[in-house]
Amino acid sequence: MFSSQPFDMDAYEKRSKGPCFICEMLAGNPDYHHHLIYEDQTTVAFLNTYPTVYGYVLVAPREHREQATGDFTLEDYLVLQRLIYQISEALRQVLPTERVYILTLGSQQANRHVHWHIVPLPPGVPYEQQQTAVLDISRGMLSIADEEMAVLAQTIRQAMDPHAAPHSGGMLG
Repeated sequence: MFSSQPFDMDAYEKRSKGPCFICEMLAGNPDYHHHLIYEDQTTVAFLNTYPTVYGYVLVAPREHREQATGDFTLEDYLVLQRLIYQISEALRQVLPTERVYILTLGSQQANRHVHWHIVPLPPGVPYEQQQTAVLDISRGMLSIADEEMAVLAQTIRQAMDPHAAPHSGGMLG
């Protein structure tokens, strides 16, 4: 379906230690554009620019926070987790999905803005290529045309709320 292309890990590491990619995206920096799936006053969800799996989504608070639990009240954390659940269910509706992986990555050295990864594992992936192996960007990333990413983002949005009007714009940054 989509070809895999090599990933420039050195360039990525350099970029990830620079300005916060989420804050830059939200500020409208065109060098940090992503395809938007959902946004409200506190949270944003968007397609991963470097997907290893089709439908790979990132969810983050709009406010720069660095701890997965420590920077949230329980109520705020549960609101965010509800959105992660809704996106995961939307992915299961629109993509063949054997399992949905949900995790938070990043560190104080790079990608400090806390964000959650929602990764829909397609059926039939050999076991040795599942779990953390499916996230291994050094194995390459999917080459997906910008237009296809826009369609995918819209499809996920519609699955989250089939009565919603199509989202205008569709890109952040």
